[in-house]
Amino acid sequence: MNPRRELYTLVGADLLSNLGTRISVVAIPWLVLETTGSPTRMGLVAAAETLPYMLSSALATPWADRFGVRRTSVFVDAASAAAMAVVALAPWLGFGTLLVLVAVAGGLRGIGDRVKHVLFKPAAERAGVPLIRLTSAYDGLARGMTLFGAVLGGLLIDWVGLTRAIWIDAATFAVCALLIGALVRPPAPAQPAPRERYLRALRGGFAYLRTDRTLLTMLVVVSASNMFANASVAVWIPLWVSQVLGDPAGFGLLLGVFSAGALLGNLLFTLLGTRLPGRATFALGLALSGAPRLLALALSDDLVVVLVVTFLSGIGIAAVNPLLGAALYQRVPEALQTRVLGISGSVAFLGLPVGALLGGWSVALLDLTPALLVMSVACLVLTVAPLLLFRSSPADRPAARPVTPTPV
Repeated sequence: MNPRRELYTLVGADLLSNLGTRISVVAIPWLVLETTGSPTRMGLVAAAETLPYMLSSALATPWADRFGVRRTSVFVDAASAAAMAVVALAPWLGFGTLLVLVAVAGGLRGIGDRVKHVLFKPAAERAGVPLIRLTSAYDGLARGMTLFGAVLGGLLIDWVGLTRAIWIDAATFAVCALLIGALVRPPAPAQPAPRERYLRALRGGFAYLRTDRTLLTMLVVVSASNMFANASVAVWIPLWVSQVLGDPAGFGLLLGVFSAGALLGNLLFTLLGTRLPGRATFALGLALSGAPRLLALALSDDLVVVLVVTFLSGIGIAAVNPLLGAALYQRVPEALQTRVLGISGSVAFLGLPVGALLGGWSVALLDLTPALLVMSVACLVLTVAPLLLFRSSPADRPAARPVTPTPV
């Protein structure tokens, strides 16, 4: 197959599985609400999917290396399709069975997402596509798919019914498995992953991150950024909308404007990313994406002002994930990429559950406006200050591994 066509197939298959995930994010809670009427059980189902996703992203990667990255991708997508097909029958199987199935599906998707991303680098190199351009374009497409998938999930429930919507979700994973199994043929790695015992292989991934302080710093600040972002979406923005606007449509408008800014930023960064200084762009993106958004909510009751700042924050966030992804591809040796990318994903996601708790606690303790002021300062300190204070040195890179120049 033409190298570019193979790269497009791989990215398209990954985006298709993302679409299925977005549909399930809408459909499964609705399934629980219809069958149990319990908000508590809705939360349990969400936790049952999220925790295995985070754990498998890191803990299953040594097995993926041993089994083969491409084969793992095909297998987990096929298994995800089967799991979601059975979820469609869950109302007859009981809530306990649904919890187990959702946990299995979450765990499969965690490792499935990581191994597909490992396949991106060799496919991009064969196609002659700069990594920073690939990671930026992918980030923008994934954001667009997130928006489209959430809307489509709701429409499918209305158009074809809940059970058929979940069947469509299952079909997206089946098609993804077929595309990668039939059309993606990565070359054998130049440095195959060593045959190691499971715990030793897993420790090798963690040990690598400890030696690469640049990557570790980037991951920590991205995790902090995710923490504040999730607190905003879960608590701070809805409360601001409720107190200032009194119209829930404002919540959707703010989220939509942020996403629109991020999509524009991704387009700009895809075109210009190879010419921009990596470290400064990464720090500026984080600085724009977090603290100004919180300050606008704290200091202004003007919707137009908040929308403009939110839009600019969306543009800022567009540079962060692509630069992190490019740094991971460039710095991590090929034989360790599955493990290190998996661990990195888990570290970056750690801020999400913490953020939801932080949002609630901060408002309960301080009230909304003081909480936003305090957290805007904390956001700036935790996301940008480490990048300004830290400077990499030759000791940051083990001499035994070849490294291409990092953008950060």
